[in-house]
Amino acid sequence: MSTYRNPLLPFGPDPWIVFHDGYYYFTYTAHHHIPMRRSRSLAELGNAEETTVWRDDHPMRCTEMWAPELYSLDGPNGRRWYLYYTASDGQDLNHRCFVLEGQPEDPRGPYAYKGQLRTDPEDRLYGIDGHVLVKGDGSMYLLWAGHPGHRIFVQRLENPWTTVGERVQLEADGFGCEEVREGPVALQRDGRIFLVYSICDTGKPDYKLGMLWCYETDDVLDPASWRQWPEPVFTRNDAAGVYGPGHNGFFKSPDGTEDWIVYHAKDVEYYDYERRSPRCQPFGWRPDGTPDFGAPVALGEEVRLPAGDTWVADA
Repeated sequence: MSTYRNPLLPFGPDPWIVFHDGYYYFTYTAHHHIPMRRSRSLAELGNAEETTVWRDDHPMRCTEMWAPELYSLDGPNGRRWYLYYTASDGQDLNHRCFVLEGQPEDPRGPYAYKGQLRTDPEDRLYGIDGHVLVKGDGSMYLLWAGHPGHRIFVQRLENPWTTVGERVQLEADGFGCEEVREGPVALQRDGRIFLVYSICDTGKPDYKLGMLWCYETDDVLDPASWRQWPEPVFTRNDAAGVYGPGHNGFFKSPDGTEDWIVYHAKDVEYYDYERRSPRCQPFGWRPDGTPDFGAPVALGEEVRLPAGDTWVADA
């Protein structure tokens, strides 16, 4: 087999994929726990065994667990795996960003609760979709969507679980949608940082991706460093029956030569949360060094496997 077909699963909002040591690791929003699947091939993820790597009984963070993201990061305890996620007590305004600490080798854990990421001094403000940017000099930054205004913010990380200094709001165009900006994800290449973010209510068919960018040498905590890309970079594809593509992540092919985007989208044109399914496809780069994500492919369309994918029939 040299191809696979989307979706990876029938349901799985806010998908995230990491390729590590011969395996794809996949997680997504499951609301009351954090699931993870592992497989040798992208084509096998849908049938891979799913394990729960985290469940919580603390009343302030035991439900509405959203948008888990997996990273291998250096910290005071050496290099370890960390899971960033959003959770609440069941009240939407009480959503906050949290982090778990795992082991040096296995992305599946076990994990221990490390703490809440303090995104405002008095812990009064809603915060979701925590994402970590690590610059070439090793400095780390937390990006997230927060209030007021459901906008994108950035703050320095002293270590994987501790914010330091003031948070900074980044202006990001909504291209005519309401004031929702969420799911910030950094993509780095050739001295530039591209910050891709989701626009609009995720239940709407017009959910889509926009992009800011800056140079690696810029101060990412200075809003003036960020340039706005003049148009959305990934949008609905009516001809292919794809609506609301967004809340994405990025990963490399197993051989490291290709860039891939993972995202959720729907196959219905009306407002809906329950049909968001995880999908993947490769993307390229323009001659000017900026990413070209193309258009989301239709469900059932044959997509070639990532370069170096080791899927073997009857293995």
